[in-house]
Amino acid sequence: MSALSPAVVAAIDDLELSARLIVEGLRTGGHRSPFHGFSTEFRQHRPYRAGDDLKYLDWKLFGRSDRLYTRQFRETTNVSIMLVLDTSASMAYPSDSEQPSKLRYAAIIAAALAHLAITQGHAVGLMTTAAQSGVMLKARGGRPHLRSLIAQLDGLKAQGSWDGARALSLGAQLLQRRGLMVVLSDFYDNEEGVQRELRHIAHHGHDVIAMQLLSAEERLLAGSAAVEFEDLETGERRMADVQAIGAEYARAVSEFVARTHQSATRAGIDHVLIPTEEPPEVVLRDFLRQRSLAGASIGPRGLRHR
Repeated sequence: MSALSPAVVAAIDDLELSARLIVEGLRTGGHRSPFHGFSTEFRQHRPYRAGDDLKYLDWKLFGRSDRLYTRQFRETTNVSIMLVLDTSASMAYPSDSEQPSKLRYAAIIAAALAHLAITQGHAVGLMTTAAQSGVMLKARGGRPHLRSLIAQLDGLKAQGSWDGARALSLGAQLLQRRGLMVVLSDFYDNEEGVQRELRHIAHHGHDVIAMQLLSAEERLLAGSAAVEFEDLETGERRMADVQAIGAEYARAVSEFVARTHQSATRAGIDHVLIPTEEPPEVVLRDFLRQRSLAGASIGPRGLRHR
């Protein structure tokens, strides 16, 4: 069975049903669960022994002591996951298209990940903006929590600006122990501050995945006429000749995406560009396959590698 298009998935009023259809598609497609394995917490060092896995050597300790030590971990059976969604006005785009808005697409992806994780015994939380004006759910498991989380996702509205750095900081605080943070955003707001906070979170041991959602219209301007553009967050309007600015615009977007990717990868963060015209199931399957080929399931750093 072919994957459902974004328009078809978005047209389904029941977000939980959309999530279930996507998860079933992943399973019937033969993709193994991204949450298999165990999360790990650091326990102690011990002297290196011949035959120990070199990836667990503590090179920083070696630099200080000139002796080789292996890090040992205590295994736990579940993963704590925090979903952080950008709800700024720019995520409402496109608003007059047959395709879902970036926010709706993000909610569909988030609901599918939550459904997949919670039905396998893991804990999932949700953070949108600051605690005063957004959704703030601690990572929990169980069917009642899943329904509550999906209901919150279903009611999200894209409006105003996004205090991304604060949302990320609060989301990390809710994780408490080392876990996984999945960020879904176009990353337009406060680029430097958001990237700095992502690096900070990764530095403190959390696994971070940055999913950057952009529509086809945003990535490449099409047409040859003069068009009035409106900034969805400031309301500013400006006329521009699409044909005259098209090449420069496409180059600027490409540089922006590359900059976001480079900043993420330098910090050990997975970055994936999500074209919102692609079926959500295909996007998730391709990403999970890439994670698998890289040698790790989704989960905190230190998961058993396949």
